[in-house]
Parts: sequence; C-alpha cells; structure tokens
Amino acid sequence: MKLIIDTDPGIDDAMAIAYAAAAPEIDLIGLTTVFGNTHVHQSSRNARFLVDKLGLDIPVAQGAAYPQGTGHHAPSEHVHGPEGFGDITDIPEIGANHDLNATEFLVEMARRHKGELTVCAIGPLTNIAAAMRLDPEFSQNIKQLVIMGGAVFCPGNITEHAEANIYHDALAANEVFAAPPATVVVGLDVTLKTLYKSADFDGLAQRSPDMGAFLRDISVFYLKFYKDIGGLEGCGLHDSTAVIACTHGTMFEMVETGVEVIVGGTESGATRPVSTRPAVLVCRDVDGAGVVDLFTRQVASLP
Repeated sequence: MKLIIDTDPGIDDAMAIAYAAAAPEIDLIGLTTVFGNTHVHQSSRNARFLVDKLGLDIPVAQGAAYPQGTGHHAPSEHVHGPEGFGDITDIPEIGANHDLNATEFLVEMARRHKGELTVCAIGPLTNIAAAMRLDPEFSQNIKQLVIMGGAVFCPGNITEHAEANIYHDALAANEVFAAPPATVVVGLDVTLKTLYKSADFDGLAQRSPDMGAFLRDISVFYLKFYKDIGGLEGCGLHDSTAVIACTHGTMFEMVETGVEVIVGGTESGATRPVSTRPAVLVCRDVDGAGVVDLFTRQVASLP
C-alpha cells in the first residue's frame, strides 16, 4: 500500500513513522509536514532526521505553518518538549525539504498514483483541506484518507470537547468533513485503548537497540505528561494506531456517520456525528492489545 503521512513530529508521530517504515505491507513514499506539536520548521527538521535515522529514501515536503486564516500557533511543548522529541533537544538539520510544498506534493502524488495512495493525516488537517482546494480531483484520486483526530463518541483531550489535532485547525477539519474523500477517523474513541507503557518501551529498546532505544528515550517526557495530567500508566499509541488502521481495518469496529466540527466558542474543535453530511467511517472500538502487539513486533524488527 502506497502511503504518505502528513505529520507534525512529535513523539507519537516518530513512533508512527517508525512503524510505517518497518511494516512490510506499507510502501511509504513521502512525508508532508504541518504545524502542531511543533512549529512547522521543527516538524520538517524532525521528519528529515527520522527519515535519515530509518534509512529511508523519501522526500519531506513542508506544509502549513499556521491554522487556516491565522498567523500564529503555540506548539505543545508541555506534551512533546521544546523541540518535539521530549528531553532530546540537539536535533541536527539533515538534508533539505522537497521543492514542492506539502499541498503541491500531495496533489502531485495523488495524480501520479491515482486510486492507489492512502494519506494518513496525524496532525492538524490544514494541508489536507488545502490539497482539496488546490485540486478538486484530489479526493477522488486518493484511495483513502485516514485521520488521527477527533473524539466523536468520547470527551476530548485538549479541552473537554475537542481532540488536539482537530482543535488546532477546526476550520480546516470542518472543510474536510463537509465533502470528505473515502475517510476513516481514528480518534480518542479508540487510541486511548492502546496504552504503551514504560516497560513496553524498555522491551522495544532491548530488541531494537537503535530506533527502539531512541523511541524509549524520547518517551520519558511524554509518559510523564500522561502520568501527571491523566494519571495514566502509559501513553496512547495515537498516531501509530491510525497508521495501523490503514492496513488492518479488521482490528477496528467502525460506524458510518457524517461528522461536523464545531468552529469557535467554548466547544471549538468538537466532532459531532450528524446525518446531514457525507458519511465517513469512525472507529468506535479496537483490539487494543492487538495493536500494541503489532506495533511492538514491527518496530522491534528495526535495527
């Protein structure tokens, strides 16, 4: 399966990219970057660093720096650290971004691989909305869009109503859901059922002494956030679960519904099921233990 990940690395993004690199059924053909967990220039630097560390020969195309219609964004430093990788702050600049920006790259790859390309969006949906505006055929050209975002049947995480990726650009998200491609939504309804614990990271580091150890090291900051804020012994495999949904849909229980995103006000970013919009597939349950096991087995195969 040909895959582009639209990403804002980010600790859980790094985990998802590592999984995609390891999974034999995935042909990862590029990364597009967006603001979110970090500023977009940090997202791109981190993405290029991960591409190099994983030994991949794929482009990184830089995308939106800010939410739609604004000129500012405050990254989630308290969640992912000042540079996106927890306590690790000395991250080298490796290589250069692709000549095309993220929107242009997404449109071009969708045309080139018409009917074959899956796009997995694990950050705000700003680049996806822009691609849909740039090329009216984009939604038909891709095979499917898999979104890590939303809290359709459960409370949010950045507010009581909203999940962070949707919240950070509710306008773009609402635009995508108004006329969606074939879409699967992998939100907090399922990702908080895939807790990855400190012992899991330690075991991963033993089996994968380079990439696994890196993920363990950057996870320390992330796990502390989950413990301090939510009292959880582990972190959700949010972005990795979305990548796994691209190829292992049978591990999920999905319901078909339209989705509306609340824009503005105290409930901004909330994702509500509605019957008045085109239907998407929303994941409502998951084999959480199976996802954790699959993630471990695949990433453990990396050096």
